[in-house]
Amino acid sequence: MEREHLIKPLIGTHYPTVSHGQGIYLFDTKGKRYLDGSSGAITVGIGHGVPEILEAMNKQAQQVSFVYRSQFTSDAAEKLAKKMSEITQGDLNWSFFVNSGTEATETAMKLAIQHYQEKGIKGKNKILSRWMSYHGITIGALSMSGHPLRRQRFVSVLEDYPSVSAPYCYRCPFDRAYPSCNLACASELEAAIERIGAEHIAAFIAEPIIGAAGGAIVPPQGYYQRIQSICKKYDILFIADEVMTGLGRTGKMFAMEHWDVQPDIVTLGKGMTSGYTPMAATVASDKVIEPILNGSKLVMSGHTFSANPLSAAVSLAVIEYVEQHGLVQAAAQKGDYLMKKLHELQSQTQLIGDVRGKGLLIGLEFVEGVKASTLIQTAMKQGLLLYPAVAGKTGKDDSACLLAPPLTITYEEMDELLLLLTEAFREIERTTYKGEPI
Repeated sequence: MEREHLIKPLIGTHYPTVSHGQGIYLFDTKGKRYLDGSSGAITVGIGHGVPEILEAMNKQAQQVSFVYRSQFTSDAAEKLAKKMSEITQGDLNWSFFVNSGTEATETAMKLAIQHYQEKGIKGKNKILSRWMSYHGITIGALSMSGHPLRRQRFVSVLEDYPSVSAPYCYRCPFDRAYPSCNLACASELEAAIERIGAEHIAAFIAEPIIGAAGGAIVPPQGYYQRIQSICKKYDILFIADEVMTGLGRTGKMFAMEHWDVQPDIVTLGKGMTSGYTPMAATVASDKVIEPILNGSKLVMSGHTFSANPLSAAVSLAVIEYVEQHGLVQAAAQKGDYLMKKLHELQSQTQLIGDVRGKGLLIGLEFVEGVKASTLIQTAMKQGLLLYPAVAGKTGKDDSACLLAPPLTITYEEMDELLLLLTEAFREIERTTYKGEPI
């Protein structure tokens, strides 16, 4: 057999070779069809092979595919930035375009620190985060992440930014219950700030709904209002990492809208181009940019492909497609349907411990002893793609997965997804657990 040259996620493991995609389906070169129940990595929000996006891509490519942002701007990037200011909350009016969610969160980190430097405050250099979180894989972004399994090889070179517990009601880190807990998980942020010293802290970063590091953990009502209040009290910026949740995924254009809380900085990626080209964004408020605008006028970040016109044109076309087809409201309605059916499935199997999420970002956490990887592998054999997530009190357990199909999925296709998922559960009940109590 010919040797391989491509470094895959697990070297030496066989992966099917993709042939093409259409709608919510992917096909491999052997003709097998897969229902994309996770939109890849919670990315393909509008489905595969949408003609309008391919047309926008081709039109821009015929004009220019690349310019260097220090030499030119482009209509595509300018129009996308304007669109971002229109669809985001409040005064989030300034967009910095990059290539990935990791770059977006790292740019947000730098922007928060620079905000205070330009105000003459040099000591606010730390970014606080939660122990169950994932903000990216570069050293800076990984320093902000609390994903123990992804951190463990690099702990010696990472900053100690994770400092507070997640709003994880299913396995409360304080062994309490909402609402009698009085949002202890939010109050922990204030304790951490007072312990470290607000004079050292530039920002607090959080995923509105915790994705890969928790399996769609949704905080209880009042949590983000308390977080915002604490940040304002201590003059700390609040960064919402909407790389996974943004642009309609949760049934709102941005997940923070569920709690009517406007962050100071928002990061986007994944669904921003629906995977058609790489692009992500850091979107900052007037308040954040004002001292820079009055000072150096230079945001100290940037990449060769920042504000790439081809990706900008694609992203604008994707956002317009989402709006024109009512996909934000559709995600809310379809999410309600899927959640109801998943709760019914939970009542029919001993394997599911919790079903949670919002819109079409839904997490399944399994009871102790059940491995999510077993279900994911079994589902893939059945022709259903799911996305892995860790969970458990230590954030290390192979015990959760995400269901996040394209927002364009039909009710008939959701029924097919549910049938394939049910068959996967039945298969592992027969073969792995053989009907034994879990």
